Amino acid sequence: MSKINLSETARNLAQPILLPTVKFLSGLNVHPNVITLLCFFGFVLSSLFIAYGEFFIAGVLLILFAPLDALDGALARFSNKVSSFGAFLDSTLDRYGEIFVFFSLCYYFIAYNQPYQALLSFLGITGSLMVSYTRARAEGAGFECKIGMFTRFERIAFLIIALLFDLITLFLVVISVFTHLTALQRILYVYKNQKRG
Repeated sequence: MSKINLSETARNLAQPILLPTVKFLSGLNVHPNVITLLCFFGFVLSSLFIAYGEFFIAGVLLILFAPLDALDGALARFSNKVSSFGAFLDSTLDRYGEIFVFFSLCYYFIAYNQPYQALLSFLGITGSLMVSYTRARAEGAGFECKIGMFTRFERIAFLIIALLFDLITLFLVVISVFTHLTALQRILYVYKNQKRG
């Protein structure tokens, strides 16, 4: 068994807040995939502001839209609309949402002739994608693999703080290092557990 990470802890703590919203949306017969698409739209919109250096506005938008990432799954379970496609769509658009964010950071730093930050943005998105990929491949091989310091929840939470307080370079340095370390941690986890099997 892998350890419960911060994202699961936050999701459990948020259940009393999510439940009334989920009941309301279910009563309106809102499909969970609509919430998934709305969350993705929020990330794209935030990315546009990042590209033009409006970091604070981008952070506020993420505060508004990022919680929808937990809401769609909760709504699907409550309304008995859980589906393989819904889970697939959610995971896929989560990745695309992060890609848009890091692409907009690359664009901004290239436009302002800051190549090192642009490089860090590239390292950040590759690390973020590898964190998700290693989990997906591990689960495909039969291993539960939710361990690691920089899951999606941690990445987005840190991103929001960085945007609001203009700590983008620090964010990129930390993400560039610790996402790749998290991916490595998952590789080692699967390696050790397959040997035990």
